[in-house]
Amino acid sequence: MLRNYTLLKIFLFSTLLITEVYASGDKRNGTAGAQELLIPIGARGLALNGAYTAGLEGLEAVYFNPAGLSTNQFQTEAMFSHLTYIADIGMSYAAISTGFEGFGALALSVRSLDFGDIPVTTEENPYGTGATFSPTFVIVGLTYANQLTDRIKVGVNVNLINEQIMRSSALGVSFDIGVQYTGIAEIEGLKMGVVLKNFGPKMSFDGPDLLRTAEDDGSSRGNQLYKIDAATYELPSQLELGLAYERRVTDESRFIFATAFQNNNFANDEYKLAGEFIFKETLALRGGYSLVSEAFDTDEEAVFGPTFGLGLNIDTGVKITFDYAYRYAQYFDANHVFSVKLTF
Repeated sequence: MLRNYTLLKIFLFSTLLITEVYASGDKRNGTAGAQELLIPIGARGLALNGAYTAGLEGLEAVYFNPAGLSTNQFQTEAMFSHLTYIADIGMSYAAISTGFEGFGALALSVRSLDFGDIPVTTEENPYGTGATFSPTFVIVGLTYANQLTDRIKVGVNVNLINEQIMRSSALGVSFDIGVQYTGIAEIEGLKMGVVLKNFGPKMSFDGPDLLRTAEDDGSSRGNQLYKIDAATYELPSQLELGLAYERRVTDESRFIFATAFQNNNFANDEYKLAGEFIFKETLALRGGYSLVSEAFDTDEEAVFGPTFGLGLNIDTGVKITFDYAYRYAQYFDANHVFSVKLTF
């Protein structure tokens, strides 16, 4: 027990050091790549605006805090989700997890972006050649989580990132590591979560589309091919610290209040608030809001606004959960997320 608490203290101290080293994005805002890593999955987590990192459980926790997956040590869970994102982009998500007694829980997940058909343009045909293409952005994740004590949960994600645009592609890997702690200061229902997200080596594109032809200038060498070296780009790493308090209102209902601070290396930091009301463990109502630091007087940085959602649980021997989330988006149509989760 003492060893587990020592590990927790070391982890929290490390996150404080990282916060000092990696400040808010400032001049680096918008310079990171692999932005698909920042698109949330799952309707419950999005309806709570990502604020419930301290207590989110099951497959939805894979994205927000992998430590929450450890709750699935004695069951199997499958989840399917679709997000209508901005600019007619969609994201589909599928995942399955299972638990092993004495070992922990494992999950396999796949995220895929759908950009639709994009016209091919060239220098000679800036208005289109008549052909179309569709980029392929896929993330395959493997998650491991375990409950060290009755209060401490830990988890880690390993994500394989593949980006392909016509005949050029980039391959990368990122890591997430998270901790959830229940019963802070011996207060029942008070939770804390810490998660480091999207840490990994730089990525760059490569492929035949980066080849160019140098025309012969009259020498005997003829036309020569040369390759453009694409610049490398960093991943959009983040650090999130969350607190949550869960309290039973009546014998049939309970309420969760959650808040989180999100430190972004390539964007302004965010402060998040959210709440969830659950009735008879069957119906849930949710809402959330975030404030962007250094942008309180302008809407330019705050692309996304309030979030709302609801959930419905049905138990027929197999527990079926339907979730929906709405997120306001400035300049674009609102985001809509639909999720279905099966628990065996």
